[in-house]
Amino acid sequence: MIVLVAHGTRDPEGPRAIALLARRVRARGVPVAVAYADVRAPDVTTVLDRVRGPAVVVPAFLAAGYHVRTDVPAQIAASRNGDAVLAKPFGPAPELVAAAADRLSQAGHTPGDAVVLAAAGSRDPRALADVGTAARSLAGRLGAPVRVGYAATAEPRITDAVAAVRAGGARVAVASWLLAPGLFQRRLAEAAPDVLAEPIGAHQAVVDLVLRRYAEARALVRA
Repeated sequence: MIVLVAHGTRDPEGPRAIALLARRVRARGVPVAVAYADVRAPDVTTVLDRVRGPAVVVPAFLAAGYHVRTDVPAQIAASRNGDAVLAKPFGPAPELVAAAADRLSQAGHTPGDAVVLAAAGSRDPRALADVGTAARSLAGRLGAPVRVGYAATAEPRITDAVAAVRAGGARVAVASWLLAPGLFQRRLAEAAPDVLAEPIGAHQAVVDLVLRRYAEARALVRA
């Protein structure tokens, strides 16, 4: 059993995206339940209390900030399920970078566009380091520099990053380093780039990553 944990958003499109991701993973033969670390119910504790037997909690977070390092582990510890293990978060995994590049292409990115990778932001420097790693990986795939901009909390803000790039005269393409629609994706749109990619969402590469994190966690338990 996989317990797929997302951040949570009040935007109804967010849980729909997570539900689609869960269905696509489930279609690959592994049972999946969805939980939320914040904003929405059910939380991880509630879901794990309903699960009989072993469960692998997979944090669907693109950077390892507070929720991954503190909140989700605490919710696991508060549950009555003694057979739950925590998998690694998504992080700047190659599958996610590939998905972000694909979404950017689908949105209309062309060679010569200046690219900004837009993330949610965090106060945790380790989470920001993850975003930097993702930007470098995306730059390698595109064969061009990639700047970083944030929707909240960290600097530079996405509006400033887009404005700085646009000052150079290039068309600006923003790659969304977000998993699901919501407030942060709307903030990316408010920066008015020439090209704006959709959130990574239930891309097939993300399905592959969920299953890889699940397999890695199970292998560690058996070792």
